[in-house]
Amino acid sequence: MTLLDTSADTGRGLLTGDRYRAELDDGRELYLDGKRVSDPAGHPAFRPAVDALADLLDLQHDPGHRDLLTYRDPGSGQRLARAYQPPRTLEELRLQRRSAEFWHAASFGQHGRSPAFMASIAVGVHDFRNRLERARPGFGANAHAWYRHCATNDLVLSHALGDPQIDRSADPVDDPDLALRVLAETDEGIVVRGAKQLTTLAPLAHEVLVYLSASFTQRRGEQFVVWFALPLNTRGLVTLCREPLGTESWGHAHALGARYDEQDAMLFFDDVLVPWNRVFLLRDADLARTGLARINAWSAYIGHVRYRERLRTLLATATLVAESIGVDGFRSIQEDLGRLASYTELTEILLDAAEARATVTDGGLLAPGDTAAGRVWSAEVAEGAVDVLRRIGASGLLMQPTENDLAHPRLRPLLDRYMRGRGIDAERKSRLLRLAWELTGDAFGQRQHLYELVHRGDLARNRINLFKRYDQSDVRRRLEEFIATPHPPTPLPPPPLAAAARPATGTDDAQEDRS
Repeated sequence: MTLLDTSADTGRGLLTGDRYRAELDDGRELYLDGKRVSDPAGHPAFRPAVDALADLLDLQHDPGHRDLLTYRDPGSGQRLARAYQPPRTLEELRLQRRSAEFWHAASFGQHGRSPAFMASIAVGVHDFRNRLERARPGFGANAHAWYRHCATNDLVLSHALGDPQIDRSADPVDDPDLALRVLAETDEGIVVRGAKQLTTLAPLAHEVLVYLSASFTQRRGEQFVVWFALPLNTRGLVTLCREPLGTESWGHAHALGARYDEQDAMLFFDDVLVPWNRVFLLRDADLARTGLARINAWSAYIGHVRYRERLRTLLATATLVAESIGVDGFRSIQEDLGRLASYTELTEILLDAAEARATVTDGGLLAPGDTAAGRVWSAEVAEGAVDVLRRIGASGLLMQPTENDLAHPRLRPLLDRYMRGRGIDAERKSRLLRLAWELTGDAFGQRQHLYELVHRGDLARNRINLFKRYDQSDVRRRLEEFIATPHPPTPLPPPPLAAAARPATGTDDAQEDRS
């Protein structure tokens, strides 16, 4: 097990694709379908997704992209990933956005837990270090050292927040298995037992950051409140993968699912020792609740970058599908596409607003403005965005030939004749409609849609929190003053003269004649 060296300020530098593949073969206890996987990069279920990430990591070394995707660390002189740069100016914040736009465009907005996203959470932990240090001496230094370790080694990270779904009506104090808990504090560190649910990207990451979602910060038992980070090959840490979503063998290429299925996993902590230099917060629910928003300020911003790219992908796919079947000129279709275009444009506006409302934190970094309302809105429109593409493609999403069908000599003439589109042959049309099916209907598409609904947190709770936080004081005061003052009804003007009593004029007669 590799432990963090808190004295180290430099690491191995920017990842390459080959180094990333090799580092995943680290002895972690990883299971898929009842079998242990020794090397994720070499396993057929994970290899395409690992290769997609590796290709992106290699672009950091391309002279044409280096200045956008990396920066020179002023302390060490090393080139580090732009996503790990702590932004102190508006220009640096916008560079972080542009770098994330590059990453997410490359994956068509399908990588929710891209390295660009998770690195920004490490930046948030670094920014919160002073508050952590004041709460317990040494924890802030741990947070800073971990951030430097991640940045200088260009680590691919995952994070784990939610408890397992055993009985959400019960309290972990009464049933300790309901939540990850601290069993003991020793000279070496803390010992934890429990599980974390839906740890996205864990099978393909170097390390996991463990903390609490908003629903779980306020615990009756302080033993359930803890923040720490560990390598995923830590002894006693077991990773269980869900079913892969891009590896069916029936001729469908599943181009998106194979490349961008990030894998979601359960993490089981079987009495795991967390060294003290890996612990950042312990037994402090109020600080955990405050810190959640702080450390995720940049990731929420980068999350909008990713969602904008997903919306752009849905819009472009829907437009291509409409053109391929000759409905792009229909008024109702154009209205649907316009609604999807408005979602895309509003996401861009939300990003601009976050930059315009950026503030300097007590940690000295420039944090984007609050994006809570934008996160609520994004979850609210997610179903409608997918539905536009689903309704345009309609039955065509279900019935498309596979690559093997296209290659069959008996079938191909029939496909060319009856499954072509307007200005598009059967081969290209089938690939386009299968892509649309991946985005809307198959297992990968449904997983991506569910992700949009749940990854920002409970929608009802987020709405309630927005209501409770929103400052209505000024307008409430003015309304209360307004209703406290009597307002007699305004007198009505006298009624007009009756037509018979009104003097006739030549002008009026002329107007009546013309009418």
